[in-house]
Amino acid sequence: MKRLSNLLSTLKPEYDVVVVGSGYGGSIAASRMARCHQSVCLLEKGKEFLPGEFPSSVTDAAREMHMSKGKTQLGTENGLFDFVVGKEISVLKGCGLGGTSLINANVSIEADSRVFDDTKWPEALRQDRQGLDFGIARARDMLKPNPYPEGQNGYKVLAKTEGMRTSAKAMQEEFKMADINVNFKEGVNHVGVHQKSCNNCGDCVSGCNHTAKNTTQVNYLPDAKNHGAEIFTEVGVRYIEKQGEDWLVHFDVLGAGREKFDASSLFVRAKKVFVSAGALGSTEILLRSVQKGLSASDMLGQRFTGNGDVLGFGYNCDVPVRGIGKMVKEGVLGDVGPCITSVIDMRKREKLEEGMTLEEGSVPAAIGKVVLSSIVHFTRIFGKDTDRKLSDFFKEKWRELHSMVRGPYYGAVNNTQVYLVMAHDDSSGKMSLKHDRIDISWKGVGKQKIFNQVGEKLHLATKALGGSYVKNPAFTKLMDYDLVTVHPLGGCVMGEDAETGAVDHKGQVYSGKQGTDLHEGLYVMDGAIIPRSVGTNPLLTISGLAERNCQLIAKEMSCQLDYAFPEMAEKSEEEPTTGIQFTEKMCGFFSAEEKEDYQKAYAAGEKANSPFDFILTIQSDDIDRFVEEQAHEAGMIGTVNAPALSAEPLTISGGKFNLFITDPEDAERKKMDYRMQMHSREGKSYYFRGYKDIHDDKGFDVWEDTTVLYISVYDGKDEQGTLLGKGMLKIKPADFAKQMTTMKAIHPKNTLAGIGAVAKFGKLFAGSVWETYVV
Repeated sequence: MKRLSNLLSTLKPEYDVVVVGSGYGGSIAASRMARCHQSVCLLEKGKEFLPGEFPSSVTDAAREMHMSKGKTQLGTENGLFDFVVGKEISVLKGCGLGGTSLINANVSIEADSRVFDDTKWPEALRQDRQGLDFGIARARDMLKPNPYPEGQNGYKVLAKTEGMRTSAKAMQEEFKMADINVNFKEGVNHVGVHQKSCNNCGDCVSGCNHTAKNTTQVNYLPDAKNHGAEIFTEVGVRYIEKQGEDWLVHFDVLGAGREKFDASSLFVRAKKVFVSAGALGSTEILLRSVQKGLSASDMLGQRFTGNGDVLGFGYNCDVPVRGIGKMVKEGVLGDVGPCITSVIDMRKREKLEEGMTLEEGSVPAAIGKVVLSSIVHFTRIFGKDTDRKLSDFFKEKWRELHSMVRGPYYGAVNNTQVYLVMAHDDSSGKMSLKHDRIDISWKGVGKQKIFNQVGEKLHLATKALGGSYVKNPAFTKLMDYDLVTVHPLGGCVMGEDAETGAVDHKGQVYSGKQGTDLHEGLYVMDGAIIPRSVGTNPLLTISGLAERNCQLIAKEMSCQLDYAFPEMAEKSEEEPTTGIQFTEKMCGFFSAEEKEDYQKAYAAGEKANSPFDFILTIQSDDIDRFVEEQAHEAGMIGTVNAPALSAEPLTISGGKFNLFITDPEDAERKKMDYRMQMHSREGKSYYFRGYKDIHDDKGFDVWEDTTVLYISVYDGKDEQGTLLGKGMLKIKPADFAKQMTTMKAIHPKNTLAGIGAVAKFGKLFAGSVWETYVV
């Protein structure tokens, strides 16, 4: 599978459309706007993972964990598993190219139609069931949900599925095989991506290393790419600003070490912006935008819901369950199965709010041993045995001992059913900014009546299997009945007007605190717009709404969306390359008065207090090509501070860096060349040209030669514009020390390849210095 993301150094200064986030809403927006022949840029905070790069051990999983609670931040900011701790409810969400689709359980279930009768939805949506049905059909066509094929093509009946049948029968409730976004037939899919068939490893929620899971990474995102969208990862959007007729999307570059230099945010310009960073992310971005001056409804941050999520366990049942993921050999089918395969559907209640969806699940192999040690401990404290016969007691203890001695694939843990329930809470949580981070508050949420009813149903499901019912450890009296959700919704909810919602029926943002005036070109498109719980897995509802809304927006643009899939041949696989990047800071002075002599311009700029500095990240996606080609060219992205040009930092684009190229006018001299466009918030463009002069004169002056940059600035987008001035920049020793810590490999195949890439760059640099000053 080829990478979808581009080097950030290729980011253009402006696009027709900028999409923030790559989950269901964001990827649909990117796909559909690209099909409308718009220039589309998608910005994703997380990294791009290819099959084989998702965590497969506890150590790998720990590296990809990020936890935030107020000021406290633990782990990598854009780790795959993003855990936000609230006071009464906490949220686990995914962070990567594909969003939460990377780590969810793939279940595509339509919400009960009565959900959309609620007056919390705008009337235009309530009256447009046909449009919603159309959107859901479009989403199904792309995500390809289907049930686990029991008894077909070697796919055996799974133990956990049989356990659910047993529970459903005892509970006298409806059992169903769930439609799941998983591929069970190998081949090239409808957008040209080669997918393997599911191997039943059970690792869906730690990332599919087998290319069988139908995440947005294998359908909507490649479709967007096929239609011209440009995708960038490790980009953390901060806020959005209105500038004239355009929008500026301000962002930080993650993983490049820019924070070590206290670097400014960058921006990209667009006519339309789709905020699709998830319920928490989209709300956080817009709340921060309001702090920066954006006008919006007071409903922003309101009506948060955890979708009635409850996690529980049927521990040490009398029958095997095989609910711990397990790596399997190529060509072999495991016995765990996809994360979720079946549902006990209890939604057909007279009162909608009393309905719920109960599903089984599997724990990924990467944390199987952690679950082993944890669940035994929690059972001692919170477990409630449903079978108290003396003979059963001894069997249970034997199975516990078996697990402790042989591991999670044996005994009590092997006989543990994992439950996920979705129900209807009152959707009255609130989100706000605290310490510049999203903060969730929802007093007494876990004490709502529905959660006791969920507990009773889970107890019955476990009793049918002869196990011990174990609550989520957070949902106890000791923890004040705190909840954990994997399905956060709301925060930028739909409403009839600005007094009842933050966005209208198609996700367009209200521009005031009252009335129905809208921000032209600003939309929210993800689970943040849903104003209530949906009582089941929300991905199909989110996707259906996004498809519906994109069609409405396309019509407003006079675009007739074409949903056809052209004949797609499998894309040839290119040998993956390892790149290199580092971040450099240089400071100096610039003069608009002196345009002939660099030294004089530096002195004049210093005297006039006209500083000039940049923080640039230099990137090459192929270290071998960078070393072998004579131009030694790489891309650049970053910011420039130059008060003589703009009061605010300028963002650069089209940056090109050349290392140690021979001066055509003097074979004894070499140059480091810097070329880039600079863009101000006000829409003004400038062209920057700089060079470092590497030559051997009297004395060993390698430090000065390699750390002094002679600069010229032109009006416009190239050197054909008017010369505005000159200057000089220098590297401070302290900044050079920081620069060395930012040197890293890009997309290394393994640790050795990463070390090799850095070594090749060092050898090229040192060799050229030696050749110039010693030989």
